[in-house]
Amino acid sequence: MIRQSLNIHSRDRARGFTLIELMVVIAVIAILSTIAVSSYRNYVMRAARTEGRMALLAIQVAEEKYFLQNNQYAQGIATVVAAPPAGLGVNLTAAGVTTGGKYTISFAAASATTYTLQADATGSQTDDTTCLKFTINEQGARTPNDASGCWR
Repeated sequence: MIRQSLNIHSRDRARGFTLIELMVVIAVIAILSTIAVSSYRNYVMRAARTEGRMALLAIQVAEEKYFLQNNQYAQGIATVVAAPPAGLGVNLTAAGVTTGGKYTISFAAASATTYTLQADATGSQTDDTTCLKFTINEQGARTPNDASGCWR
């Protein structure tokens, strides 16, 4: 009889979870989700850098073609977005904003024989403090340097 009453008590206790067990599970889930969200946000920002880099590289290639045809580099965003042969035909808005809206492209310096293009982060991309600004010139020199990881 004593044995039977012990079995009844242990069965009643084993039916559910205690509040402590539930709190531990919730804490573990919260920690894992915090890590996952942070990692995902960093991934999204790194992926959006591609938009700025690709715009600069597309303009660089188009600038070289333009130079071969006109013996000078294009010196303004209006020429960059204009259709060839008068312009480069790069897919930007008239204000120099990339198609995804993450970067604004501008000329930091320009002359007939040199140029420096700059991509400035806009909107939510400004949270990426290590890579707020990219530049490239007619010789292919890039900033920030490769050690920062911005051009990878």
